[in-house]
Amino acid sequence: MANREELQLLREARSNHHEAQLQLGKLYLFGTKSLPQSLTTALHWLSRAATQSNKEACFLIGDHIPYEIARNFPDQVAIQSWYRTALTEGHYEAGLVLARLILSDPNQIDDKKYAEAIRILEIIADHDIAEAQWLLAELAKDPNARPSIINNALKWTARAADAGIVDAQIALIEHAWENRDYPVFLQHALPIARSITQADQQGDVINIDEQSSRLLFRCGQLLLKQDGHASEEIQSMWELAARQKNAEAAFSLGLWYARMNEDGIRVSIGAASTSFKKAIRWLTQAGEQGLAKAWYALSLIYQKAEFSQRNMNDAQRYLELAADLGHATAQYERGMHAWRARRDDESNDIHAVYWLQKACGNGKADAATILNKIAVKANPASWAVAARECLTHEIFSSHPFLAARIELAAVFGLTRPEALLLDVHNADKGHCLLVDIREFYRRSKRKLILIQTGQERQILSRIGRLFEKVDCGLNGPEGNYRQRQYRLKTMLPAAYQENSDDEEYRETAEA
Repeated sequence: MANREELQLLREARSNHHEAQLQLGKLYLFGTKSLPQSLTTALHWLSRAATQSNKEACFLIGDHIPYEIARNFPDQVAIQSWYRTALTEGHYEAGLVLARLILSDPNQIDDKKYAEAIRILEIIADHDIAEAQWLLAELAKDPNARPSIINNALKWTARAADAGIVDAQIALIEHAWENRDYPVFLQHALPIARSITQADQQGDVINIDEQSSRLLFRCGQLLLKQDGHASEEIQSMWELAARQKNAEAAFSLGLWYARMNEDGIRVSIGAASTSFKKAIRWLTQAGEQGLAKAWYALSLIYQKAEFSQRNMNDAQRYLELAADLGHATAQYERGMHAWRARRDDESNDIHAVYWLQKACGNGKADAATILNKIAVKANPASWAVAARECLTHEIFSSHPFLAARIELAAVFGLTRPEALLLDVHNADKGHCLLVDIREFYRRSKRKLILIQTGQERQILSRIGRLFEKVDCGLNGPEGNYRQRQYRLKTMLPAAYQENSDDEEYRETAEA
């Protein structure tokens, strides 16, 4: 409850005495035994004094009323003028609030006011107001920011970081990492990482977010490159990050305990003693978080002769998991396993092409070399191209299957027997076209044709829908091979404009 003096001051303030309003504002600004501190109430009385040109009230508002309260003041023009008065007299903290007030009202701000806000921030930033330095750095992200702000963004970020602004420190750290400025990264990141690990070692309860766990992992990475003797510190950083579900940290920790690199080659730097049990634990965690290379590393561990629980079935299972998630080397090895097993199951060549295509798409050069040996690329057949040019609307209507087979041959480079006898249902394997007519044409060989373009895929899918409910065999509506061949010669003689010693003429004599 207010005392006698405070009640008298309140009566005078209500009578519009600016000195009484100033004093009452001070009381609420800092609080007394009988009056609680209230910045909102303080602003009410100080604003009434400032309205009567009381400069001290303006200074108190500029020094002590934060932006969060000032932005809710009903007369923004007036309050901005009071902060401006305080700034003019050297109260630089008032400039920060003033700039934020100007920038916070998108409906009132124009180029002139925006320029004023930037000028205020630059003035107070030069007087080591860290929040202004960081705000300038943040404003540089605006695509419409002035060149002077953009060019000085890194300078303001560094100064704000040196002043202890955590967000600025994080921004500077991220910038250094992205630009591979590792000395600057370690300069700012290592103290943070060490404080986190020290708190953890002391048993303090700490909450580590994704950003902090990434920082710990990266510090460990750089320490490993620069100082192999910092093994305990590296391990503690990675373990703390891995416990916070950082997949890369868990992966690196797994290799650390296995004392090997991603290719399974033994390395000299790592845990004091090899522990495949711990390596498997961390690599499994990383793999379960979707890291393909962790499953591949596990497959390498289970192949090692020195591993007491060596198991080739488990190694294959982890290899398949890595391949499914897009690991290029795992895809290549899976393709090679399938290719080597084609004698046990002829269809393994289809699986081999699938995985080698995946590996090739992920940049595995060896996969492209092998793929070119076991499959061919679509190359238009000249006979089919000539025949396709002669196709008429009547032929499309009366012989749609023949027209479709000619189109397949023109796109994928099929010979005449392959085009006429191909089982369209079983030929489309999604990633390749299986051409196998050995049952009907003794001289042919099984081959795989790669499907590489969207156009090839669309043509094959469209023709597949045409044959969807049709028997492609010799007992189907197209008839036997002689009938199909006769229809092709009769309807499209252009398909037989080549030399008389071509393979079809020789084959006819055998048939």
